[in-house]
Amino acid sequence: MNSCVLMVRVVQAPEMRYTPDNQIPIAQMLVEFDGSRPEDPPVTLKVVGWGNLATEIQESYGIGDSVIIEGRLKMNLIDRDGYKEKRAELVASRLHKLGTDMNAMPTAARPSNVVPLDNYTKASPPMPETPNREPATPVPSTATPSTSDQDLDEIPF
Repeated sequence: MNSCVLMVRVVQAPEMRYTPDNQIPIAQMLVEFDGSRPEDPPVTLKVVGWGNLATEIQESYGIGDSVIIEGRLKMNLIDRDGYKEKRAELVASRLHKLGTDMNAMPTAARPSNVVPLDNYTKASPPMPETPNREPATPVPSTATPSTSDQDLDEIPF
């Protein structure tokens, strides 16, 4: 199953175009996300949305927006000067706008009712002892069937 979910930043404003035959709207934009390792540069990826989603992308998203995109990854083969080049493209199925920029997460003041975990000691308080009680109803003992009662034949018929 080809499914991809990415948290990205929009780096190029969405562009709207239409198919020549039946005028279906297509929106495309460039997004970037951090590399898998800290020393890796950010990865840039083209995102495409079709139909009503294309209209939503055009109207609701712009440069600098942080977005979670769900979709499928598609590889395009491009012929450049006799060399074949593969480029990844994400065909979006859903987009979720995040409230803040991923790099500029605000540091909120700690609420006064939050106690830091450092204040607790490793030893937990002793649990109060409760007297052992017998169960209200006796547990029936399960008897194993004797070998004379068992069917020793391995064939079911």
